[in-house]
Amino acid sequence: MRVAVIGGGPGGLYAAALLKRLDPTREITVWERNAPDDTFGFGVVLSDETLGGIEHADPEVYRALQAEFVRWDDIDIVHRGRTLTSGGHGFAALGRRRLLAVLHRRCRDLGIELRFRTEAPPAAELARAYDLVIAADGVHSTTRTAHADAFGPQLTTHRCRYIWLAADFAFDAFRFEIAETEHGVVQLHAYPFARPEPGHDPAAPSAGPEGSAGASTVIVEMREEVWRSAGLDRCDERESAEWCAKVFTDALRGRSLRGNNSSWTAFRTVVNDRWSYGNTVLLGDAAHTAHFSIGSGTKLAVEDALALAACLEEQPDTATALAAYEEERRPVVASTQRAARASLAWFEELATYLDQPPHQFAFNLLTRSRRVTHDNLRLRDAGFVTAVEDEAGTPAGTPPMFTPFRLGGLTLRNRVVVSPMDMYSAADGNGTPGDFHLVHLGARAMGGAGLVMTEMVCVSPEGRITPGCTGLYAPEHETAWRRVTDFVHTSAPGTAIGVQLGHSGRKGSTRLMWDGIDQPLPHGNWPLVAPSALPYRPGVNQTPHALAESELALIREQFVRAATSAARAGFDLLELHCAHGYLLSGFLSPLTNHRTDAYGGDLTGRLRFPLEVFDAVRAVWPAGRPMTVRISATDWADGGTTAADAVAMAEAFAEHGADAIDVSTGQVVPDERPDFGRSYQTPFADRIRNTLGVPVIAVGAISSWDDVNSLVLAGRADLCALARPHLYDPHWTLHAAAEQGYAGPGAPWPLPYQAGSRTPPTGRTDAPKPRLTLR
Repeated sequence: MRVAVIGGGPGGLYAAALLKRLDPTREITVWERNAPDDTFGFGVVLSDETLGGIEHADPEVYRALQAEFVRWDDIDIVHRGRTLTSGGHGFAALGRRRLLAVLHRRCRDLGIELRFRTEAPPAAELARAYDLVIAADGVHSTTRTAHADAFGPQLTTHRCRYIWLAADFAFDAFRFEIAETEHGVVQLHAYPFARPEPGHDPAAPSAGPEGSAGASTVIVEMREEVWRSAGLDRCDERESAEWCAKVFTDALRGRSLRGNNSSWTAFRTVVNDRWSYGNTVLLGDAAHTAHFSIGSGTKLAVEDALALAACLEEQPDTATALAAYEEERRPVVASTQRAARASLAWFEELATYLDQPPHQFAFNLLTRSRRVTHDNLRLRDAGFVTAVEDEAGTPAGTPPMFTPFRLGGLTLRNRVVVSPMDMYSAADGNGTPGDFHLVHLGARAMGGAGLVMTEMVCVSPEGRITPGCTGLYAPEHETAWRRVTDFVHTSAPGTAIGVQLGHSGRKGSTRLMWDGIDQPLPHGNWPLVAPSALPYRPGVNQTPHALAESELALIREQFVRAATSAARAGFDLLELHCAHGYLLSGFLSPLTNHRTDAYGGDLTGRLRFPLEVFDAVRAVWPAGRPMTVRISATDWADGGTTAADAVAMAEAFAEHGADAIDVSTGQVVPDERPDFGRSYQTPFADRIRNTLGVPVIAVGAISSWDDVNSLVLAGRADLCALARPHLYDPHWTLHAAAEQGYAGPGAPWPLPYQAGSRTPPTGRTDAPKPRLTLR
């Protein structure tokens, strides 16, 4: 096999070394346009997991790297003159030059041809002459650009500018420092990558690049508008380094910073639909990027190389191997990129967190990517987590999720909400809840959640999604719902039950979910109404009637009647459903509201009718009972609701008296492209809460009690709504308490169930242990 590698970075070099080591008969050539000792970064961080893979695949490379590594455990967070330290994190770093030197030596020892200062021929030309072409040519990959039709790249440029610099001494820990300048917030990310020589005096002057004092990578980052305000867009490398050193003079102990062909850059996220084309395959930053704040760029490239080499070894031919490589790596990379985007977005919105209490701010920073969690951080540094909880007023021995929360005139005993879930089980077809709803909601109320929400309860027959949807537009509905609320209040005392009122709009008159979600009924369809005459799926769903201004009063009155009935039925809380493309959501999104009257146009116009409905409902809903609003904070589609729109919507509803905003996303248009993943919708709630100071309910693939604890303690959410976990386990909240060893007032077991409050034994564990071993 003849292999061509485009790009002599760590990923390309390591792929070449592995392939040659596995089969010495392979002829491998690496093209690198720069000189051997040219590099545009400073330090490289690798995880223990990556190092384990290297050790297993190539012990010689591992031993060479091991001799170079700087290791440390602590993270220092410096903000407003206070330094908080969290330990137990475990980092390993070395200089990028040293990493490349190790890989150069290994490649030469194996007989790989390294062509430095040489532009690689085009990938298409190489593909004709070689059996395999590995494009490891970085974030600006010419291979990816030349074959964009095949790879399908999507490039997203983000809102901060950053520069890679170095300090000629070794920091004691990974350091995050926040500076509030006259121009705005500036942040420093710094870590050591070269150790001080034994016996070096820390007070002695620096001895030059990677000299006796050691060395550290220093990245300085800020929002684009801050960068321009500071005049850094007009500064060269030396001037930029001097400016950064002045801002962070205390952290640098008055020492200077140096660059290495350093320039201000806006981070670019790279995603590709496909990673291979014929016998050409993308690797590392050419295929995917992850923001430097989680330190995964080189890690991902090295792991790509390991996987690619393994797949070529295991599979019968190149095409199958490249498909297996992508199948193996894509889920891992997608998970890392989600974490990286969460971390990147946190730093973009850093200014919204500055006024948090010191320990909460530090905890928020440490858990920003959602990979480090409350429980995980407690394992690393229990004392630090205890300090965060003490600052928050969390009683000793109480997980954050089991602290009470006051919402309007209602005090919830914990932070768990059973999210509204459409059940499509009104058996009589006229909207009346039955035994199913009594058992479904009653079971979850007895399962320990602080608040249990109904499904979307429709305000009229025409406002139903399906014939199986429940309503509150007939006397028998109120009677049936009263039966449910009475049961909850009697059998699960302390649990609140809320009703979510809504109207289906253009998404109505469809089949039950399991018979064909969003598909029209085969017969018996009812007419639909919407802000504009736009079908949900053209050619599939019916075209709705665009509501005239004169017809809006009728819809508004339907909500008022339903709210009045809900109050008499005994609900503790009312939520107005303005999300997921239903009628009120349809007014809010520019993708579904094309009106030219006072109820369309800009966001003020699009908000007008939902606010009118809110005001009318608030006027009849009892003053002591809270009202919330669920919104879709993004449509996940071009031209739709933006994050800034979501903040403005939340602010408007809060000003009109909403006690909390329930922050969901999407389901507005069928061609949406959600960024699915664990807790993927929570950043939208976080932004609203920390921008406006408005209580929020976070939703979206929150699946563990650890997630709930993390979100609440970090101040990203006040309440967490979980749906599918409560379908899997109606007693999810009580089991979360048991698993954490908690038995306090935030999660009392119903008296008949108290005998089950401990995890049942799964088998005998007291068998005699072996005492003798016979050789």
